[in-house]
Amino acid sequence: MLDEAKQFCLAESSFDNRELYGITDGKAVGTFVEHKFQDILSGKYEVVIGSSAKGIDFPAPKINTDIKVTSIRQPQSSSPFKSAEQKVFGLGYNLLLFVYDKVDNLQTKTARLNFVNCSFIEKKRTADYQITKSLLQLLENDATQEEITAYLIERNLPADEILLQQLAEKILSKPPQQGYLTISNALQWRLQYGRIVELKESVDGIWRIVGND
Repeated sequence: MLDEAKQFCLAESSFDNRELYGITDGKAVGTFVEHKFQDILSGKYEVVIGSSAKGIDFPAPKINTDIKVTSIRQPQSSSPFKSAEQKVFGLGYNLLLFVYDKVDNLQTKTARLNFVNCSFIEKKRTADYQITKSLLQLLENDATQEEITAYLIERNLPADEILLQQLAEKILSKPPQQGYLTISNALQWRLQYGRIVELKESVDGIWRIVGND
């Protein structure tokens, strides 16, 4: 999938697209890119395509990956909310992130999607950066369950105090890994990818396919 994603980005970055000319709706652009990439994979491999409205794009256990497409001007997207644990232990699935810079050509009436970044983020790295960083520091300083619960309450995680106490207990028994997303509370999670786009160092679990060379 990673090789196909790279070839897709290179091809699209030099393709003059008439269908996307004048389109300013980021969701429409994202849906177009998702479907085009899915069609390419489906034409070459036997893959299970999920419903974007109900779940992730590639739900097969061996792939377990959702496609996210976003503009470099505001690299973010939404994701279904399951539980507050996702901020701490990750979304539960991998992300294939496409970040584009869309340029319309007035003369040719075409649009070009220049993919400035494409990254594969393993599910273990899909938690919130600041929360996991702070929790790991608390654990390093021998924080108690009460102290961890208090921190989770301060951060307004969307759960009641009993659930946060249970989450604190789990954090003590199974420390989280450092996440690299920014996850904001909403009816759905709001995922922000600025840290991924700007990442310069090599991080286990994050594969840079295009960009930051």
